[in-house]
Amino acid sequence: MNRSGVISVLKEESNLSRKEAEKITEVFFNAIEETLVRGERVEIRGFGSFTVNEYKSYTGRNPKTGVQIDVPAKKLPFFKVGKELKDRVDY
Repeated sequence: MNRSGVISVLKEESNLSRKEAEKITEVFFNAIEETLVRGERVEIRGFGSFTVNEYKSYTGRNPKTGVQIDVPAKKLPFFKVGKELKDRVDY
């Protein structure tokens, strides 16, 4: 399911107009995004949690040429599935 699928389900389940469903979806995802940008954690009980993991810089190797390259430090979003969702999917 993609963003437009979420909007369609929200529209159908709550009898909202398409514009209202789009706005709610936009606000929801923007709130999660802004929280992660600030380096904070987002937890949705029963679903999972989003965090930002920091990775140190290191010296890597180009697998084609074998040349060493410096890989800079980076931060990446990470999702950890909640127990309830994990149990439902694994039934």
